[in-house]
Amino acid sequence: MASTATKKTASKAAPKKTSTGKQSQVSESSLLLELFTDGIKDIYWAEKHLLKGIPKMQKAATSEELKNAFAEHLEVTRNQITRLEQVFEILGKKAQAKKCDAMDGLSKEGDSIIESTPKGTSTRDVGLILAAQKIEHYEIATYGTLKTFASILGHTDAADILEEILDEEKAADVKLSEVASEI
Repeated sequence: MASTATKKTASKAAPKKTSTGKQSQVSESSLLLELFTDGIKDIYWAEKHLLKGIPKMQKAATSEELKNAFAEHLEVTRNQITRLEQVFEILGKKAQAKKCDAMDGLSKEGDSIIESTPKGTSTRDVGLILAAQKIEHYEIATYGTLKTFASILGHTDAADILEEILDEEKAADVKLSEVASEI
């Protein structure tokens, strides 16, 4: 038998059906809004977490070009956090972070690369680029999906903000590839 907590979770997650067996649009949109809001909380935590991680990667880098790329992206990340707070405002919600297990894991992987590679080597730099590009790809996937959710939900202002951030993440990924090709 399912516990009460399991039943509550299941009823919260499952869309309600009408007498014709079709899912209610109200349920669908409220579930999508909840998923969207959770996604914004998740990426908000991730970006705030990167404010600590990017300086570590910058300090560990050898190449001046890589150090500069990390420094530039740190500033971009600060601005992204401010814009995510604007998205919360658009939604009428308080800016709130929810731990992002994916970003936590990716950050730990970056720390592991720093620990396992010799200081001052191009090997460490390419390892840092690998870790940073994994982070960028996670962010690209997340912002792309959240932008789509915002559009579906009719939050065009939020979608525009998320698209700007998505473009910045794509640019950071390209920059990292350029730096990698010169190491």
